[in-house]
Amino acid sequence: MPDTPHAVTRLRTTRLARSTKPFLARGGPSGERCAGCRLLPSHCLCALRPLVPTHAGVCLLMADVEPLKPSNTGWLIADVVADTYAFGWARTEVDPALLALLADPQWQPYLVFPGEFVAPGRVVTAVLPTEALEAQATKRPLFVLLDATWPEARKMFRKSPYLDNFPVLSLQSEQLSRYRLRRSQRDEHFCTSEVAALCLALAGEPHAAQTLEAYLDVFTNHYLNAKNQRPIDPEDAAHQRLRSLRLP
Repeated sequence: MPDTPHAVTRLRTTRLARSTKPFLARGGPSGERCAGCRLLPSHCLCALRPLVPTHAGVCLLMADVEPLKPSNTGWLIADVVADTYAFGWARTEVDPALLALLADPQWQPYLVFPGEFVAPGRVVTAVLPTEALEAQATKRPLFVLLDATWPEARKMFRKSPYLDNFPVLSLQSEQLSRYRLRRSQRDEHFCTSEVAALCLALAGEPHAAQTLEAYLDVFTNHYLNAKNQRPIDPEDAAHQRLRSLRLP
């Protein structure tokens, strides 16, 4: 497990502390799990964690049980992007630390959500690349992701008035989701780490975007092999791609 717990790890610990009964994941591998990556110790991912320096940040607003799910991919974002923040979402209250983050003058928050559900005046489809932001000494992009099932995310969008004044970044991608752990009913619905990778690419951070994509593939590989009681092949295409993206 990494020496310093990241934001999702801390949120999970807080959420577990107020649980009245153990959380039982459905459909995944059973048995003791690594505290650092949520996988069986035999399929641990911790040694492969690829932290990448980024100018952009990510803010995860997580539905109640998301931090507890072993298949959650917001966790992977926090592994890769150092400036990742995670907050639990509730309809009746908002964490003061979240409001402080959104008001921090170093950040320009973008709420990431499909533009078809948003008033056209709020929708943007691009952000200034990192190089341009640094040259102009302007605010850093902070991508606010609603980490939840699609019905939950729509509810969160409607019932979070503190997000109403931020531009809504609508992603325009032709690729289909490759996420195989929790399949959406619509192929064009990306998992949370796929959304973050697309955002990083828009911000002019292709290495971080590609690393996050590769890390998702390796995580999926480890998760499904653990579920099906198969060993890991560290020389397969997914592992080789992730290694090739490591910084010297």
